[in-house]
Amino acid sequence: MVYDHEYRYLERAVALAEEALNAGDEPFGSVLVSAQGEILAEDRNRIAGGDATQHPEFALARWAANHLSPEARAAATVYTSGEHCPMCAAAHGWVGLGRIVYVSSTKQLGQWLAEWGVAPPPVATLPINDVVPGLAVDGPVPGLDEQVHALHRRLHGK
Repeated sequence: MVYDHEYRYLERAVALAEEALNAGDEPFGSVLVSAQGEILAEDRNRIAGGDATQHPEFALARWAANHLSPEARAAATVYTSGEHCPMCAAAHGWVGLGRIVYVSSTKQLGQWLAEWGVAPPPVATLPINDVVPGLAVDGPVPGLDEQVHALHRRLHGK
């Protein structure tokens, strides 16, 4: 369940995704929020330079590992424009971050790409809980997911 007070973090994640797209990257953005509601870190996709591992969710997991106690990591929430890929879900799980709230799902992204005749990503698109069982995960978020859909449509010229 997504609570009203969480929409500002989700909207920021979508804004970061748009910033990524405007910079020539794929449209993904993420925000790390403490248990007290403080934005601790945020990032956007940065793969345009050739390193396909420069996902914002992975960057936030590394940041959390270097700056937060295990207790603070477990109590934090990651708000993200798109459901974590397996690499990012694994990083999230390995560093012990808490809940994930995503705007659009990997299933939705796969459906959009198929509709547009775009090849799927080179790594299987798995639900987060297939990678990190038992992790609290919420999404997709109706309404906001259409904003993410529009960003991906723009990316692929559809």
